[in-house]
Amino acid sequence: MKKHKSADIGEGISTEPAGWSFRGDVPEAFTDHVSRSVPLYSQGQVLVVELSEFFVCPDSVIYDLGCSTGNLTTRLADRHRDKGVEVIGIDIEPAMIDKAERDNRRENIIYKETDLLTAEIQKTDFITAYYTIQFTPPRVRQLIFDKLFNSLNWGGALVVFEKVRAPDARFQDYMTQLYNEYKISMGYSEQNIIGKSRSLKRVLEPYSTEANYAMMQRAGFTDIMTVQKYICFEGILAIK
Repeated sequence: MKKHKSADIGEGISTEPAGWSFRGDVPEAFTDHVSRSVPLYSQGQVLVVELSEFFVCPDSVIYDLGCSTGNLTTRLADRHRDKGVEVIGIDIEPAMIDKAERDNRRENIIYKETDLLTAEIQKTDFITAYYTIQFTPPRVRQLIFDKLFNSLNWGGALVVFEKVRAPDARFQDYMTQLYNEYKISMGYSEQNIIGKSRSLKRVLEPYSTEANYAMMQRAGFTDIMTVQKYICFEGILAIK
């Protein structure tokens, strides 16, 4: 059997089919890579921070799940620094936590290296999972949504951003081609695009909008709406 070679997927990152991870050298290039790869990435973070104003009270706790290098964590901490608010950034990858602690430290931020399922989450008014749950195994996603619902105070909010699948094959074909054109417009080569797609096999498993809504509803959320959508990338607000 022919051995797969590593592929260059941009920003100096090389990976193999089904081999994408957030370890190694990825944290150093992560911000540049994800900002070019995900449409409206920075704008979505700004939106999350603006939404937090409706829910975060003085002395609240905010959770940023899958905080990666801490960019969104820091935005939230800076916005609420005068309210006595503590922001807790959680990520499973030690290298991401190390990068966040080096580059995005604040007095009101605590970074924790832990798994979503085993993390202790105290009662909170605001949780964000910014392109995080899509990387968790499908078998545990309902358990995650259940846990997050139970962790929120009444009236608290969960904001989830995810890559999503289209509702049928025709629309999925449109979305895939549009996204490929977007990446080409951002300077990625066809080899970069194919290499990245192959690297995400088994690692990134998007659900449709309907499936994400259904999981939230099973967890107990009834007030749910989409707050940002561009091609196959979507931000959802769910209120307890």
